[in-house]
Formats: sequence, C-alpha cells, structure tokens
Amino acid sequence: MWSPRNKLLNWSDLLVVRESHRAAGRVVVWTNGTFDLLHPGHVSSLQQARSLGDVLVVGLNSDRSVKAYKGPTRPILNEAERAAMLAALECVDYVIVFDEDTPAESLARLRPEVHCKGAEYAPPHGRPVPERTVVETYGGRIEYLPLVPGLSTTELLNRIQATS
Repeated sequence: MWSPRNKLLNWSDLLVVRESHRAAGRVVVWTNGTFDLLHPGHVSSLQQARSLGDVLVVGLNSDRSVKAYKGPTRPILNEAERAAMLAALECVDYVIVFDEDTPAESLARLRPEVHCKGAEYAPPHGRPVPERTVVETYGGRIEYLPLVPGLSTTELLNRIQATS
C-alpha cells in the first residue's frame, strides 16, 4: 500500500534513488523552502518545478533553519507536519529535510540537473542566490518560477490575524 511516508527519505536512501534515476537518464529537479501553511501558491510552484523534469525532490528547511531566518514564532507547523503535507502531493516525488541555512550543501550532494527558485531571485534585479556557484560547478541549471500574487504564508497569517 502506498504511503506519503515512502516519499520521506534520509540522505543515504535519497542518494541511492538519485543514482538509479541518473542511470536511467531521468532529469531530477530540486526546489526547497519552508512550505509553512501550505497554500495554492506553493502547489503551483511545485507543479511548475515538476514539469521541468522527470523527478521532483523537495528540500524542506528544518524547524531550526526556519527559526534562524523567519524568527522565533515560525514555523507554524513543525517539519514532520510540513513534510507529510508535501509528500501527499502528487507532483512531489521525494522530500528531504535539511538543516543548513541555504540548500548549497544539499545541492552539492544530490546534484540535480535543475534547481528551482522563486521569481524574486530572478536576474537581473532578484535577490542573491547563494547556492548559484555550487549548481554551476557541477553543471546544473537554475530555473525561476513565477509567483502567485497575493499568496504567501505571511499574507495568510495577516488574514488570520485580521479575522481574529
């Protein structure tokens, strides 16, 4: 019987799966984020990322890394809850939790052909992509996904507070 847990892998299992996909000539796509309070904007981005290859691996920021950059009140849902929601999505093939502040180390280990970022990182005026050098060094490419206007976890939290 299928279970979303089958998609939640540790690094040793993910690297074995990655090699099997590489051997079969499949394009592995990576995207990452917090995915706190999963919303239609997240789902749209994940579906777009999946359309860029054969396999989608989602890197999920650990609770520690989320707190480090979003503050002590985040995440709303813990990493196990967020991972379970992502794994339940049809477009997601695998989920891995990472603890680093950027996905650079994860990308260096996995070496996906495509690394997806949100449009807010797109050149020429986008935010810096700290992992760019890692991706370029192993020969991968970065794709920028359009955002759904008005949909973000922060916006959702503002809506919830306004109705309380």
